[in-house]
Amino acid sequence: MSHSNGSANGSHSPGPGNMNRNGNGTGLSAHEPSRNGNSHGNVSSHASTVNRPLPGRQVSLRGGGSAVIRPNGQIRSINRNGMQISRGVNGSRTVVSYHNGARIVTTGKNSGYVQRNYVTRNGRTYVSRTVVVNHVTYTNVYRSYSYGGYCCYYAYHPAYYYAPVYYGWAYNPWAAPAYYNWGWGPSPWYGYYGGYFAPYPAYPSAAFWLTDYLIAANLQAAYQARAAANAAANADNGGGDQQSSQPSGNDNSTANSGQVTLTPEVKDAIAEEVKAQLAAQQAAAQASSGGNQASGGGNQDSTSTASQDVPAALDPARHTFIVSSDLTVSSNGQECQLTAGDVIKRTSDTPDEDRKVTAVISASKKSDCAVGQEIAIGVDDLQEMHNKFEEQLDNGMKDLASKQGQNGLPKAPETKTIPSDVPPPSPDNNAAKALQDQQSAADQTEAQVVKEAFSQGS
Repeated sequence: MSHSNGSANGSHSPGPGNMNRNGNGTGLSAHEPSRNGNSHGNVSSHASTVNRPLPGRQVSLRGGGSAVIRPNGQIRSINRNGMQISRGVNGSRTVVSYHNGARIVTTGKNSGYVQRNYVTRNGRTYVSRTVVVNHVTYTNVYRSYSYGGYCCYYAYHPAYYYAPVYYGWAYNPWAAPAYYNWGWGPSPWYGYYGGYFAPYPAYPSAAFWLTDYLIAANLQAAYQARAAANAAANADNGGGDQQSSQPSGNDNSTANSGQVTLTPEVKDAIAEEVKAQLAAQQAAAQASSGGNQASGGGNQDSTSTASQDVPAALDPARHTFIVSSDLTVSSNGQECQLTAGDVIKRTSDTPDEDRKVTAVISASKKSDCAVGQEIAIGVDDLQEMHNKFEEQLDNGMKDLASKQGQNGLPKAPETKTIPSDVPPPSPDNNAAKALQDQQSAADQTEAQVVKEAFSQGS
């Protein structure tokens, strides 16, 4: 499977500032407009019930800042010197800071992104992200916009579109089902998640082929993240990254993934999301090919939501989301872990005061949040999941275009591409160093906080 873009969502979007009631950062950045919180109408009382305060203690740090410590002694979050550190229950770490107009997000060793303002077109602001995953660098463009008094959401903006007829071919049923061999058998990730995920036996349309592509891409990312975390834990001799060596929520056994199955019903729900996105992209491609590209008319698609429009994370027409990176969520005063390849279904559209909505776990791996469990999840996290979904769908369409007419797949019509109105940016040559520097700074900060927080007693 050809997939070079790894998962580096860094979906913990809050910048430096105050802690919310659960010890998660929700403060303001000097580089972002004021966040006025939720103004969608009445706060969802049900979301507030699910998003009950989490147990733990908050510690005021000498010299400013604060940390939140879980009852088991594990750090949940640190807010110090403009750096926001969030720790998952499985030891995963996300670090966010702002330097020289750039938003820097690290999601692990050699992983993360650097985001900067890019261009303004027709009154719309776009940002660039230079993403680094295991020393591989690539760039993406995102539309920045406010909604409901909150700024900013970031919506994935494609670098190009395909000919509209190609999207139609991918959306509509093929003349006959396609039998396709992915060749995943020897891959370690496939064996590890063999009890969780099985490809469709045949593909009635490209939408189902793309569904398996998306799930596989996220499971590969989960496997790589897990391997990197284990490597970091083995190399850790104490100090800043003190929690990497703590027992992970995912043990190192095939049985970990063999207890729960990604059901056909859940996969079909993902396929419906794929078809909806293909239809939206076809409409955008038609607008671009119709001569509106130069005037910006090609922007009117789901990836470039206008400020008055609902973001994909809250769109009532969208419910199913594939988790694209490690994420700790709350459920009735407790925490549980999600990892890439888990699937959730959003059940409320109105955020609570922490900008969280409710969702139910549709599919998960053994040590992650249980299937059927109701959780509170951040709107920013859902938006980043959808962004990754769109990015991976673009990758899948590219892969499908290169393989059509081969290995049992039917031949596709025109697969040429049409550049979008916003050209892809050049990579930030300093991104890798910025991420490494932030990782080292976070190590030092955690080491200092561990000594200081625990000197204050439990």
